[in-house]
Amino acid sequence: MSERRHSRHRSVAEALLVDRLSAQLARWQGERGLADYTVTDLGGGTGTLAMSLAEAGHRVTVVDPSLDALASLQRRTAERGLVDRLRGIQGDAGNLVELLGADSTDVMVCHRTLEVIDDPATALAAMATTVRPGGVLSVVVPQRRAAVISQALQGHIGSALQAIDDPSRFDLDELVEMITAAGFEVGEVEGIGVLSQHVPPAMIESETGLADQLYELESRLSTDPAFRAIASWAHVVAERVVA
Repeated sequence: MSERRHSRHRSVAEALLVDRLSAQLARWQGERGLADYTVTDLGGGTGTLAMSLAEAGHRVTVVDPSLDALASLQRRTAERGLVDRLRGIQGDAGNLVELLGADSTDVMVCHRTLEVIDDPATALAAMATTVRPGGVLSVVVPQRRAAVISQALQGHIGSALQAIDDPSRFDLDELVEMITAAGFEVGEVEGIGVLSQHVPPAMIESETGLADQLYELESRLSTDPAFRAIASWAHVVAERVVA
């Protein structure tokens, strides 16, 4: 990762996630022999990730319940000249199949959204219906253990105790089980933000080369089972099972 790729607007962990997902999708695209592919970004908001995928030449649909977020997405899409490849639709997991139809997308992205859905299992089933057989699902969720550790290190012991039972946070094994039950075959599993969330941003920005070193460290720790279990975010990439 070059130093200029890290900024106030993209943390080391976010940069690693985008790089990993891009590499994973490139491998999948090559294996399938696809010239391009369609992407649905569920809960994509103002389109931070969607912009990157659209700029890479793919057709992207952002599904989000917020009209304000979609309005911002529309402005940014026009500014970047991506109107022909990126669109926003108001909706959520509850009407995903109704909005897009079954077997309608090659790649489903659900990053930092599953934790705010009342029924994650039903939402994953809707994603499985929407993704074409052999298509890809990319899910990112906050991890329970990371929240407990983070709160305790800050001295917030009461909050750490609450985090243990927080239903909006997942354990990696639980997430993998849910994705598998929905009809996907889990491929790559990694932890994002093992240590970078504990390093002050001011320190990263003030010391030359530290962002690169931290990126390398995060990259090496992300697939280690012990470290990924305590990462801030779990990232799972899976393929829809071909019947």
